[in-house]
Amino acid sequence: MAYKITDACIACGACADACPVSAISEGDGKYEIDADTCIECGACADTCPVSAPEQA
Repeated sequence: MAYKITDACIACGACADACPVSAISEGDGKYEIDADTCIECGACADTCPVSAPEQA
């Protein structure tokens, strides 16, 4: 399952920088993951300081 970013997101951008397929972009108040592009590698979850990305 693709990852999604929860409301815990602090919009720091760490997840976007860590994503190897550029599936993460800045949204309205938090970052968003394109589920069709996500390869479920978990790099975003490993990098996030507040554990905002989680598997959907």
